[in-house]
Amino acid sequence: MKDIENRFDIEKLIRHFYDRILADDLIGFIFTDIAKIDLEEHLPILFDFWEMTLFNQPVYKRNPMRVHIELHRKQQLKSEFFDRWLSLFNQSVDDLFKGQVANLAKTRALSIAFVMQNKLAGLGSRPLI
Repeated sequence: MKDIENRFDIEKLIRHFYDRILADDLIGFIFTDIAKIDLEEHLPILFDFWEMTLFNQPVYKRNPMRVHIELHRKQQLKSEFFDRWLSLFNQSVDDLFKGQVANLAKTRALSIAFVMQNKLAGLGSRPLI
């Protein structure tokens, strides 16, 4: 099994990951019913994010925290949702890749889930800035 080497590999990973997410009985509804993502519009944004995250390419220009704060206001993003997201991500990586960058992807996903969960938990009912 090969490592994640380029954007094509990221696209393969994220498409596989989202196939799992959208079919998941615990968190799938967040993406389909609450966020109501248009997958073909959303995926390139994720490809950019992960290309920046794994290969330091300056292609992602958004604020992921703001989007998730708005989503959290509609549907509380509970710790079990983050746990499932992370589990599905790690499974997706392990299904397709093995190596240093694959391990980095899992480490970064853990960090992202941890930071986002803690920031959202600290929000309380404060208004968006």
